[in-house]
Amino acid sequence: MADDQLYILTIACPDRTGIVAAVAGFLADHNAFITESSHFGDARTLRFFMRTVFRTGTATPPLDRFAQRFSRIAERFHMVWGLHDAVRPERLLVLVSKLDHCLNDLLYRYRTADLHVDIAAVVSNHPDLEPLAQWHGIPFHHLPVTAETRLEQEAKILDLVRELEIDLVVLARYMQILQPGTCDRLRGRCINIHHSFLPGFKGKRPYHQAHDLGVKLIGATAHYVVADLDAGPIIEQAVERVDHSFGPGDLARVGRDIETVVLARAVRWHIQHRVLLNDGKTVVFR
Repeated sequence: MADDQLYILTIACPDRTGIVAAVAGFLADHNAFITESSHFGDARTLRFFMRTVFRTGTATPPLDRFAQRFSRIAERFHMVWGLHDAVRPERLLVLVSKLDHCLNDLLYRYRTADLHVDIAAVVSNHPDLEPLAQWHGIPFHHLPVTAETRLEQEAKILDLVRELEIDLVVLARYMQILQPGTCDRLRGRCINIHHSFLPGFKGKRPYHQAHDLGVKLIGATAHYVVADLDAGPIIEQAVERVDHSFGPGDLARVGRDIETVVLARAVRWHIQHRVLLNDGKTVVFR
């Protein structure tokens, strides 16, 4: 490896004694300086999770040799592991419909370098948000969809994922349900945002439903997409308190604010490899 490169090592494996010592010892033996490290042992699933950021030194071997040597430790502890370049921006494909608040927030964070990403393209089943994407210099793909063309349309989305070498797909209020096959193809690398009323307030006009029942909390949830609708592993959630004076429009306004923040946090933690899957849950090293 080149001197002074930054990498992130992520690990998930059965929990047992000696994992941290083995990883830290390996990095020290290979002239790697640890700048950040977090780990967690889940007493219920008996799984161990670890995220370590390290900087290479003059005596650190090339990446392929480094990975080959570490694989011996990984085999010993039955690890699922990844070695990620912390400097390379993750490539995003953003899917939207007509609501623009989440897309607008992501594009702003991208343009101001608040998110270390490369938004390769925006895809929508409506043409409404093309001017917003174009203003930011992002390619826009209008892929309309009907019940009859859904499989064909999603095949085009998956083609873009492959052709553009996408790391993460973000559903920024994309108001279509992805087919199970698409969810499986994107498992662990597709994030959705929705209001936390689901499944309590399904269907249209959820804020009107919430208003009719006098809710006192407005929330949002970011999660990984799975075939079971809105049941994917949760990455981040947030809530704001409201009261009797809030009408449906006020609730929607508060909801939009929360959705943008929660989605941005989830994207940031994912691209920084802080989120590890733990069965149907996540471990998030914030």
